[in-house]
Amino acid sequence: MLETPHVAFGMAIAVKTGNPYIAIPMALASHFVLDVVPHWNPHFYTETKEFGKPAKLSTTIALIDEFVAIGLTLYVAYAFLPNINTSLLILISSFLSVLPDQIKFPFFFFKNMRKGIIKKWTKWERSIQVEVGPFWGILNQIIVTVVSLFWIFT
Repeated sequence: MLETPHVAFGMAIAVKTGNPYIAIPMALASHFVLDVVPHWNPHFYTETKEFGKPAKLSTTIALIDEFVAIGLTLYVAYAFLPNINTSLLILISSFLSVLPDQIKFPFFFFKNMRKGIIKKWTKWERSIQVEVGPFWGILNQIIVTVVSLFWIFT
């Protein structure tokens, strides 16, 4: 799943629970829950195996998604100021909701990182993904993001 739906859902958990002891582990766990929701991703793993690195289009899509996710996180955290506790919980939950994907990026961009535990992690995390075609896969991610934002602000 792209990063934006992950952070939106992680932030919704933070806002609605308000409890760091619940929100932080749930935000991390939500990553794996959302990975089994049918979705579409750029095919970093396949492209890396085939071409030695991800395709430029996939990298561009991922960078745009990263910037949107970061911008959305900062916007939501700012919206909850001056409540610094909630804003901080939003930032932490957002980060943890995408951490399992962020750990994989060195595998794709640095050849010397394609071994050991990072290789095992990347293969395992890839194995739990439920991917579908672009139309339904992107639509599902839009739905997760919109519902999460609605949940945050209601």
